[in-house]
Amino acid sequence: MPRRALFRAVIVALLAAGALVPSAAVGAIRAGRLGIGDSVMLGAKRALHARGFGIVDAVVSRQFYTAPGRVLYWRRRGRLPRNVVIHLGNNGIVQLSDCSHAVQAAGSHRHVFLVTLKVPRSWRKLDNDRLHICARRFANAYLIDWYGASRDHPAWFASDGYHLTASGQTAYASLVARRIAAVP
Repeated sequence: MPRRALFRAVIVALLAAGALVPSAAVGAIRAGRLGIGDSVMLGAKRALHARGFGIVDAVVSRQFYTAPGRVLYWRRRGRLPRNVVIHLGNNGIVQLSDCSHAVQAAGSHRHVFLVTLKVPRSWRKLDNDRLHICARRFANAYLIDWYGASRDHPAWFASDGYHLTASGQTAYASLVARRIAAVP
């Protein structure tokens, strides 16, 4: 079984069995913001910290299929805050099942924000469509339309068309922070 399929199967089985997610009272959820992302979010790490993100868990080339595991990692440690931002998919295809599992792993009493992609790759539209569908499936999931906000601002991007310049980092972090603040 390929590594990705095995990883996904183990996470799904453990989620279904309730083995990975300790039950916590709503009052036990800490305030704050956590970001899970790839190199795009990593580039904006300083700007996100300045806007209230206690943790920016972002690494180069991270794939979306790792999102449920990262959410569970922080939840098991008691450090998963009320607001979780996931910006993954720049490096490959977003599977709806992975998106759903990430939102479910956060729990229904947290807000999960899914960030659309502005990446010059063939999968961008498919991934953004899937992120829209996933956000609509859950009452606690919200979309942050980075693609819509940024597509007419080439100065926000490096020559590759998706990594952020200094002005792009500020615009990105500001958009994310405004969207979180708009949710009661």
